[in-house]
Amino acid sequence: MALAALVLAAFSYGLQQTMVLPALAHLQRDLHTTTTWSTWIFTGFLLSSAVLTPLIGKLGDQHGKGRLLTISLAIFLVGCIGAAAAWSIWSLIAFRVVQGTGGAVFPLSFAIIKDEFPRERSGAAIGAISAVFGAAGGLGLPLSGLIVDHLSWRWLFVVAAVVVAAATVAVVAFVPESPIKTPTRLDVPGAVLLSLILTTFLLALSEGQHWGWGSGRTVGLLVFSAAALAVWIPVELRVEEPLVDMRVLAGRTVALANATGFLAGFALFSAFVLVPRFVETSRSVGLDYGFGSSATQAGLFLLPGALIGLISGPFAGRLGDRFGFRFPLALGMGITAAGLVLLAEWHDRTWQVVLGMTLAGGGVPLCFGAMAKLVVDAVRPSETGIASGLNTVMRTIGGVVGGQLGATVLANKTIGRTSVPTGSAYSTAFWLGAVVAICGVVTALAVTPLRGRRPAVAVETD
Repeated sequence: MALAALVLAAFSYGLQQTMVLPALAHLQRDLHTTTTWSTWIFTGFLLSSAVLTPLIGKLGDQHGKGRLLTISLAIFLVGCIGAAAAWSIWSLIAFRVVQGTGGAVFPLSFAIIKDEFPRERSGAAIGAISAVFGAAGGLGLPLSGLIVDHLSWRWLFVVAAVVVAAATVAVVAFVPESPIKTPTRLDVPGAVLLSLILTTFLLALSEGQHWGWGSGRTVGLLVFSAAALAVWIPVELRVEEPLVDMRVLAGRTVALANATGFLAGFALFSAFVLVPRFVETSRSVGLDYGFGSSATQAGLFLLPGALIGLISGPFAGRLGDRFGFRFPLALGMGITAAGLVLLAEWHDRTWQVVLGMTLAGGGVPLCFGAMAKLVVDAVRPSETGIASGLNTVMRTIGGVVGGQLGATVLANKTIGRTSVPTGSAYSTAFWLGAVVAICGVVTALAVTPLRGRRPAVAVETD
């Protein structure tokens, strides 16, 4: 029951990652706003999640993972209710930022499993939760299509509120408080600098296509992010109780797992962005690609991969227990690469696109399940919250980069002076994702799994 509650909590966040994507055009029209500001409904959620996830993970290490999980879900619920009642684009963006608190469910859940579950069952449990990160994102698209085509966009957040409320009740009822806490102080300077690094970097990536990659605003934000990173690293090395232990982060297993997480997020979310746009394009306008699908039909192209991902993620635990977790990590990235190659070279028929997305959508959760287990085994129990939180952040950043670069490729290869992408533009974008996934296979094979170490400080509490 505890595992079911944690999976439900992760599922509630996974849905909200992508449910708004098919509805952005409707939101833009109903809220009388521009394309740029409507994209902030998606970007604001990712920015908030990327910044708050490691911070709440650290607070969970200090004050109790179960307690912080309940608090983060409660705040997430407030954001869902507020978004459903939003009266303007600004209020909706603000409530989406509040919803980003839900990203903390992943590091907190991983930490609870590490503390509470028997070692022989923790791999499958972490795999089950990790699978939801990619699989629920895939399920969110067809569900959103149904809602957008037949109901108001406000129901996107009503449905989310119901799922989050159920997850909150389940966590309170069935998830025990972890006995392992770390009596430390929050590194405020480190937290502020990390927030600045992630916010400016993701803002530049999210808006670079609209502002121009060589514009003063884009370049300035990237330079500022790099400068903040250059300051943050020495600060974390000198602080007695850092937000992020740089020595842990620099360890071979954690560093390569985070690199693989970035590449996996890149590959998965580039496909999430590209495939709906591809299949919704109509060949009646003289193009050599597309199927003229509705929003609901476009989501159904992603559904088989999402369903496979719900199975492949937990299966990573069994494979890891038998062959080591490096094996499912590399296997998942290899399957994802194969799916993206199929999408790049064979996409003339609907079954070809479904097959490609089934492989890509099923491979990434297998990778996520193994990755999370490698990270929690490589750090002390008192560090699992922040270490898992940063791994989640790397997936998020990879997703933003993948989606933006895919969109940039489409924008730069158009038919004549129109904004309509050529068929070769999609092939190039899918090949880009495939090459990134192949790089993920390389980083996965380079991982050296470590056994978890005993905590330096473990405090038993009631």
